[in-house]
Amino acid sequence: MLRRVLLAVTAAYLLLVAWITLNPFPADPHRNTLLEGLLAAFAQAPLLAWIDYDVVEFTANILLFVPMGVLFALLLGRWRWGLAFAIGAAATLTIEFVQLFLPARVSDPRDLLANALGTALGIAVVAVSGVFAGGRRSRPDATPSRSR
Repeated sequence: MLRRVLLAVTAAYLLLVAWITLNPFPADPHRNTLLEGLLAAFAQAPLLAWIDYDVVEFTANILLFVPMGVLFALLLGRWRWGLAFAIGAAATLTIEFVQLFLPARVSDPRDLLANALGTALGIAVVAVSGVFAGGRRSRPDATPSRSR
């Protein structure tokens, strides 16, 4: 039952990522007054002045792909985390390739890095939470002790 729910959530997430990254009418960041206001406020603060649109977009790409790492790490299990990362990398390569042919989209090599980082971060979240949730396992003895 849990696996079916996880598969359904993964499918919905993948559809959402496809819609966000491939729809022919991407959101115009210059029409987003909240984003513009935040960037203007960051520009006024000396410690935050380094945060510009490129930093926000890179961070958003990382965050968009964290669920990819989490979901595929959970679906594939502990010993297939490399495969989970490969799926995330293949997904971002596919997205960037398709964007080459969409006039309203821009394919950017930085997106490959950000999305791969997000996938890796998601896998790391599963790895760390698994360690804390399951605790340390003691290694079973190779030979059981018998008393005679």
